[in-house]
Amino acid sequence: MKKIKKRYRWLERLIIGLFCAGVLGLAVLFGIDAYVRETVDYGIITSADAVELEDVDCIIVLGCYVYQDGRPSDMLEDRLKMGVELYKNGAAPKVIMSGDHGRPVYNEVQAMKNYAVEKGVASEDVFMDHAGFSTYESIYRARDIFKAKKVLIVTQEYHLYRALYVAQALGLEAYGVSADYRQYSGQIYRDAREILARAKDFAMSIFKPKPTFLGDEIPVSGNGNVTNDQ
Repeated sequence: MKKIKKRYRWLERLIIGLFCAGVLGLAVLFGIDAYVRETVDYGIITSADAVELEDVDCIIVLGCYVYQDGRPSDMLEDRLKMGVELYKNGAAPKVIMSGDHGRPVYNEVQAMKNYAVEKGVASEDVFMDHAGFSTYESIYRARDIFKAKKVLIVTQEYHLYRALYVAQALGLEAYGVSADYRQYSGQIYRDAREILARAKDFAMSIFKPKPTFLGDEIPVSGNGNVTNDQ
């Protein structure tokens, strides 16, 4: 009987310990989330305010899903729409399309450039970052490959906080413009996932690991056609 009671006490302690660890973990997770959002909230501006900024090197449009026929998803189309609007209104002279082109059969950045050029953006003003596999890598490469120092980041608002935090941690002067032209299905799931993603990139911003690929410098002040698929 005593052995059974001791076993139950051990089990109770384990459950209490796991519960306390879970509560602490959630507190840390939500604390980081709040810190990231509050730290960069000032940097989210309107498209009108963006046009008033001076000496912006480029607009960074962050990639998103592209369909097999090359059409951008709704979220990506809205990011591209805002990026083109900012470019045409003179917010910055160049655009970096940063996304996933890690496989020959999937090419976000080509679809992104095609959209921009079709909407009247000069091809030489559009740079394709073929190795923007994550938000962190896109911003890191904008700094080290494309030599950008002052940037406008375009994505949906929920995503902007993380992108701006990474940019700030990497030493860029960055502002963000929301591309929320509509409501998107599955947003509750994305909002929940973003809390975890902010915690991940918070840690990445401390340790600053190199991205998957770096390579030769391609200053964004030059001709974007050098980044075209060969």
